[in-house]
Amino acid sequence: MAGIAIHGLTKRYRGNGGPGLAAVSDVSFDVADGEFVTLLGPSGCGKTTTLRLIAGFLGPDAGTIHAGGRMVSSPDHVVPPENRGMGMVFQNYAVWPHKTVYENVAFGLKLRRVPAADARSKVGDALALVNLSGLEGRLPGELSGGQQQRVALARSLVVEPGILLLDEPLSNLDAKLRERMRGELKELQRRTGITFVYVTHDQAEALALSDKIALMQHGRLVQLGTPREVYERPASREVADFMGLVNLVPATVSATDGARLTLKTAGGWTVQVESELRLRPGASAELALRPENVHLAAPDGSAQSLARVANSTFLGSIMEYEVALADGTLLRAQTHPSLKFAVGDHVAVRLDTARATVFDANGGAGPQREE
Repeated sequence: MAGIAIHGLTKRYRGNGGPGLAAVSDVSFDVADGEFVTLLGPSGCGKTTTLRLIAGFLGPDAGTIHAGGRMVSSPDHVVPPENRGMGMVFQNYAVWPHKTVYENVAFGLKLRRVPAADARSKVGDALALVNLSGLEGRLPGELSGGQQQRVALARSLVVEPGILLLDEPLSNLDAKLRERMRGELKELQRRTGITFVYVTHDQAEALALSDKIALMQHGRLVQLGTPREVYERPASREVADFMGLVNLVPATVSATDGARLTLKTAGGWTVQVESELRLRPGASAELALRPENVHLAAPDGSAQSLARVANSTFLGSIMEYEVALADGTLLRAQTHPSLKFAVGDHVAVRLDTARATVFDANGGAGPQREE
């Protein structure tokens, strides 16, 4: 088993004799032994380049990578991928077309000279895990794209490497199987103690699988934390917006008391929020609230903040409403589907600010808090 230490990692792609584009810029983070860390971000953010640097397929222009306490990458020396003790699952399958499913999965065991009986047992377990039992004799050309990806996943898992690198391995699976595989991947990682580094652009996948999320944007690491920390305490407006739906409510600071800010928000609310920001009274800010923290109810005649339902969407397990406040501010709210309102209805609105985040005029949230 092995952990990973990354320090100051930078990778540039050269062009026209210039300094080149920095696909990864000064990235530093640690992956503990047996930890499941997901590199998350939009297309072009540098997450796959980072994974390929960890795997040894690319060499860094600056910075170092240690695996299991051993230097494996620096600008002067890169240990070849086959000598790193890592497995890799690619997004584009990379299975051998002339080998059967069994032969593809057993290939690594054959190189390790695992006895045939043990290999058959291990291959059978790996194929059962990815729902390919009974397809051992087929060639990749006789499989769907999703099935070929599962062959690649089983081939890497069967040798139980100390570190497993996965580049969007579930992207070609249907929704039901992808959801089941999430749980099975996480359970396998817990059972074997393998260190997982996983790349995805899917926020739900990252939240479901990870011990920690390394969120990347524009080639930089912008936040590292547990799924709850990254979702509930985003480091910036950009992070909050990427990690799902968020209401950004304009506000003005009316008072400060240590780590507590009193805000006057659009819509007429006066709220108190815990924040590491040091803002003076009168400063402009934004209150970030997830839709599940905007609560709707039927008006009861008391003094309440009222809004009009502008739109509603049924999403199966939840209802999503867009409500317009008297000043024109729009808020998204998510409720249980049993709570039903029609477009045009007036509703009472309450904000749950216990898990709200405050951003300053530049979109920053201040130093990150430990949970």
